[in-house]
Amino acid sequence: MSHVDRRQETGEARPWHHRTVEETLAGLGAGPSGLTEEEAAARRERWGPNELVVAEPTPGWRVFLRQFTSPLVGFLLVCAVVTAVQRHWVDTVAILAAVVLNAVIGHWQERKAETEVRALQSLASPSSRVLRGGALVTLAAADLVPGDLVLLESGDRVPADLRLVEVNGLRVDESMLTGEVLAVDKSTEPVPEDTGLGDRLGSVYSGALVVSGRALGVVVATGARTELGAINALVQGVGGTAPLQGLTRTLERRIGVAVASAAAFVFVAGFLLGNDLSLMFRTAVALVVSAMPEALPVVLTVALSVGVAQMARRNAVIRHLPSVETLGSTTVIGSDKTGTLTQNKLTVEAVWTTSGTVRIEPGALPDADPVLVCALRTGALTNEAEPVPDAEHDFQGDAVDAAMAAVASRLGAVTREERSRRPLAHTPYEPELGYSQSVHAGRDGRRMLHVKGAPDAVLAMSTAVRTAGGDAPLDPARVHAANEAMAREGLRVLATALRVLDDDEVVSEPLPPPRDLVLLGLEGMADPPRPGVPEAVAACRDAGIDVKMITGDHPATALAVAERLGLDGGGEPLTGAEMAELDDEALDARLRETSVAARTAPRDKMRIVERLLDRGHVVAVTGDGVNDAPALKAASIGVAMGRSGTDVAREAADLVLTDDNFVTIVHAVEQGRITFATIRKATFFLLSTGVAALLAVTVNVFTDSPLIFLPVQMLWMNLVTSGIQVIALAFEPGEGDELRTAPRPRGEGVLDRTTWVRTLLSGAWMAAVTLAAFQWALHTGSDDDHARTVALSVMVVASFFQVLNARALRRSVFQIRFLGNKLLTGATLLAFLLHLTVTSWPAVASVMGLTPLTPLEWLVCSGLGGTVLVLVEVEKLLRRRASARRLRA
Repeated sequence: MSHVDRRQETGEARPWHHRTVEETLAGLGAGPSGLTEEEAAARRERWGPNELVVAEPTPGWRVFLRQFTSPLVGFLLVCAVVTAVQRHWVDTVAILAAVVLNAVIGHWQERKAETEVRALQSLASPSSRVLRGGALVTLAAADLVPGDLVLLESGDRVPADLRLVEVNGLRVDESMLTGEVLAVDKSTEPVPEDTGLGDRLGSVYSGALVVSGRALGVVVATGARTELGAINALVQGVGGTAPLQGLTRTLERRIGVAVASAAAFVFVAGFLLGNDLSLMFRTAVALVVSAMPEALPVVLTVALSVGVAQMARRNAVIRHLPSVETLGSTTVIGSDKTGTLTQNKLTVEAVWTTSGTVRIEPGALPDADPVLVCALRTGALTNEAEPVPDAEHDFQGDAVDAAMAAVASRLGAVTREERSRRPLAHTPYEPELGYSQSVHAGRDGRRMLHVKGAPDAVLAMSTAVRTAGGDAPLDPARVHAANEAMAREGLRVLATALRVLDDDEVVSEPLPPPRDLVLLGLEGMADPPRPGVPEAVAACRDAGIDVKMITGDHPATALAVAERLGLDGGGEPLTGAEMAELDDEALDARLRETSVAARTAPRDKMRIVERLLDRGHVVAVTGDGVNDAPALKAASIGVAMGRSGTDVAREAADLVLTDDNFVTIVHAVEQGRITFATIRKATFFLLSTGVAALLAVTVNVFTDSPLIFLPVQMLWMNLVTSGIQVIALAFEPGEGDELRTAPRPRGEGVLDRTTWVRTLLSGAWMAAVTLAAFQWALHTGSDDDHARTVALSVMVVASFFQVLNARALRRSVFQIRFLGNKLLTGATLLAFLLHLTVTSWPAVASVMGLTPLTPLEWLVCSGLGGTVLVLVEVEKLLRRRASARRLRA
């Protein structure tokens, strides 16, 4: 083992892609016959199996217990114990249900890491053909070691990182690692040391797929040391927290401390002022239960679940509930190009002939010009793409061949029956040749030699050009100009040409190099944007969201796509090579000026995400490949493609688009904003009614009056004001302007400054009118029980009007549909009927210390309770006018 170059493992040596074949074999101690079994066993002992290392997951019981560390959960558990001692079983069950439900959701969310890594392991090749001791053997991929010689052929998945030793027409699909849609032609030549992964032509990497050809490669890295292993380490080593989780934890702590402090103050003050110790203790406990928004966890869960259901109807599947809101607060979307913004398949978009350039639009066919038809026919006949079953014009195989066959089929240039005939002779495409050729019997019986390939190669073999009036002398400058014009548009260009064979010309394989060809035309291909994506990008811009393309593809290709999508490219795209030279401050500056990052490795993508997060952004990352997985997991929310995406990307993501459509993200953003607004509305309602209860009880303690509420009455008030209505409020639809407002600032809490002021103002007002009603009842001769009934009824009715205020945070409640939330309307009516029943039914009323009210008293209670609606409407009106004045200024 001493002859193996150990320096590579410490990073001291030149990277393998920079070494020649001879240097690589020498550095690995590998000979033409492969390793002996003894050498392989020693190396396996040293380097371990060719498998990804998976960290041991946290035990499930520990993850579950971790969910009970929230301050609000602690307070709720105490309240549950106290209410159980007091035999208030309904409250006990409701509180415990909320606590357990939250724990189950949190446990589910944290246990996803194991499946993420399992998806990475599934990419490993199950077996490989290896030279061992001069014999070709089939081994499990896990048994490969550095220095093994591995044979590859079409259809194989690369089992480890290999430096290619021999190549015969090898083409490899590396899109899962680089994001580049085209298969890469491989060679054995070394490349510069700083060459990015997508341009290392002499190397292939674990997980990539061999499209065509054959090769022999030597293993240079296995297991965790492969590029796939590096991605695995990144996926396991990063994790994001949804903004809503942090906001609610902060809010929980504040609420818990405030309510507990107020309850303790009421208990001590009430006792010192002469009230019974036992009564004050029960009052303090009831005040905690009444003012503590224990329904908040349930509301969060219900609102997020409603958002999940709405998104699922629009082809967006949420894997973790908090991600619903996160997408709504997103400020930057970092999107992969291939398969996300584009269709992940080549399409012929333009064809140049001497008659001019014809644009091939989706769903619209150009006129069947004879020269155009001839050019497309040749591209389809020297072609190895196979038709997709049950799809008239779809083909599979090499991306270029599939695109040329599809356009010829759509325009009727070639029939399926013609393409299904075997050619009389054929030379497949080889990178060294730069062209492919085949001989077919023409429709007139003559034999035709059809050639397609790189424009320069085909042009060099041509002597004439096809025109509408017949063949004419070739003008190379004109062809070069057309080729350059297409290339500037980011199109991949191939030329087609033909020659009619003489009757006595012998046709046999191998065919000789083509000669005396008639150039037919140039076909320009690109991976086109998905329908609706440019409009979706514009909608994101209107919603205050910056869209950035982050891809492993070539910079010129990425920039051309960005321009078509309406992204502001900001000049030259940022590249992975450039990023390596930039410190964090310089990288931040480049990210501010460009919307395109190209030739990025997985670590580059993750660094971009981290820099955006550090700058205060809420970042959503979209992608479909293995190379996207680390960034998907590091982002605030990861969005994966459901159809074309890899298992790795889906498992690392929080949101999966089942239609693979970037447009769906816009709908999801809208729903995310609706969901957060719903949570804000419910929180406002809960806290304002809690503030009202706290203030009413606290202020009343310092008067000469009896207690304004008995403990059982506060528990009842908690049920009818919060327990019934607030859940229905979680189903509130949007106000319609969600995509015309800027994203919520990252530092803003569940309630913004405006809503906090409204919460305290309306809560204080409800407390004031309740205290006023209590004093009015006492001073008009009512006994304590009747006065408490009046005060409790005012508080209950005020909550009915307050829930109307909560339905519209920005607009007047009179501008929204009154029956827009039928569930809330029904819940409010039910709560009122329950309260009316409790106060009117003598058997129940006497137990709760309540008495029936007269119609006049109900009218007074309704009038006082309704004033909170007037107060909030006036406050909204003043704010709207102030905002309008600022805009005019």
